[in-house]
Amino acid sequence: MIPTGEYAADLNLALAMADEVDALTMRNSDPADLTVELKPDDTPVTAVDRAAEQLIRSALQQQRPADSLLGEEYGSSGDSARRWIVDPIDGTKNFIRGVPVWATLIALFDGDKPAVGVVSAPALGRRWFAAAGDGAWEGQDAATARRLAVSQVASLPEASMSYSSLTGWEPIGRLDSLLDLSREVWRTRAYGDFWSYMLVAEGAVDIAAEPELEVYDMAALVPIVLEAGGRFTSLDGIEGPFGGNAIASNGALHDAAVAALAARS
Repeated sequence: MIPTGEYAADLNLALAMADEVDALTMRNSDPADLTVELKPDDTPVTAVDRAAEQLIRSALQQQRPADSLLGEEYGSSGDSARRWIVDPIDGTKNFIRGVPVWATLIALFDGDKPAVGVVSAPALGRRWFAAAGDGAWEGQDAATARRLAVSQVASLPEASMSYSSLTGWEPIGRLDSLLDLSREVWRTRAYGDFWSYMLVAEGAVDIAAEPELEVYDMAALVPIVLEAGGRFTSLDGIEGPFGGNAIASNGALHDAAVAALAARS
């Protein structure tokens, strides 16, 4: 696969940044060597999270100085409509415990348009990426990647659904809805975090949902799911990563899943 679309150069830059971050995170992924701090929101962070984001910031300052940037660890900079959105380590709780399900998420949005997404999970040996108009792919580099496509499952009783955990659904009035949907679908598993959505893009899972997320948790996932033929919205059906939560699907099941997960009075 050789990217040729409008955002080909941006995708190649994102893949190069992911290579550098993967090398950094894998060198420093032994839980015994990590010092863990709690941020004001009580989520964990390590020096590796911060170093990974700084690496990306430095690369973008050199290669895309006019673009703006939002990162989990250091916030926003710039005011360009072309905005990079970065989660240096999605799944920090897994990272600090030695669970290999964590990834670096790198996205580019051009205004409201999801332009580029890279999800790199080096401990799993997996990487997914997409650019608008160039499709969604899985592989370590563009030259050897395989194209992704969502499933063709068209009914909830045949669907496989993934979620992160039960925590967070009750405060938004949707726990009963989630449990009822879990009984209606064929299978449920809590693969969690970025992985649920990448499985949707691969066609291995048909629906993925989470009740509370930040934009940097979702931004890189959106282009990959969309370019694979799926849909990505908030639980209320707002397109993209800006609604504070997420549901991704193969498209055919989306409206039914959104309706099933509606809040109950």
